[in-house]
Amino acid sequence: MRLQTRRGFGREALGSLLTFSLLDTLFAADAWADEIKPVTAHWLAEVNSLAADVKSQQLKQIEWHTKIEDLFSRVDLPDLLRLIDFEKLTKNLELLDRGARSVRFEFPKVDGLPTELVFGKQIFAMKKGRSVVPHGHNNMATAFLILRGECHGRHYDRLEDHEDHFIIKPTIDRKFAAAEYSTVSDYKDNIHWFEAQSEPAFIFNIHVLDIRPGSDLPTGRVYLDPDGERLAGGLIKAPRVGYKEINKRYA
Repeated sequence: MRLQTRRGFGREALGSLLTFSLLDTLFAADAWADEIKPVTAHWLAEVNSLAADVKSQQLKQIEWHTKIEDLFSRVDLPDLLRLIDFEKLTKNLELLDRGARSVRFEFPKVDGLPTELVFGKQIFAMKKGRSVVPHGHNNMATAFLILRGECHGRHYDRLEDHEDHFIIKPTIDRKFAAAEYSTVSDYKDNIHWFEAQSEPAFIFNIHVLDIRPGSDLPTGRVYLDPDGERLAGGLIKAPRVGYKEINKRYA
């Protein structure tokens, strides 16, 4: 297996992060719900605890998948929407003609909710037919929860990294409705792609960074085209592409 150079990864990751940040919409702290159930605050505290455990390597990434998915399966979605004051947060939101808008928000100060979170968070908002484009992650554990609408979700195991392509294998290909979820780590379902099948569609995302200390790969996204050469055993030779190109093809 041939890995891309660290310098090459760095240029791509930096360019992606800079462009990505320009799409972020930062909402004021008053986009908070006045009342939520204690169980939702406890749920978020558990999410944060798992994030801390995987970041400190007390929990293996594969184990994190199982535990975080169990938590996401028990979310009180209506109460989570109240917690972030979803209706107010999205009332005058302008969706992008291409791609997904990243909406930033803050949780309110609630008893039982940690004041310092280990995980990052955002909401992806999309028009019908628009996408969170195909990409993989380095040094990250992430989880996705459909808040509203429907998406076509695809995941792939990332088996090999090469200079100009990846070898991947499809693992998930189905419709995701509200309250459904998926997870990603360096070792499982690392490549993913969500396409909105309704308008609007909203996806809640958490991400834990720097979970592999000493890794030669910089933390961030890598982009690839999953519509590549079909190989034996259901594998795909997926060309490595840049941020602009993947958005041109799939956003």
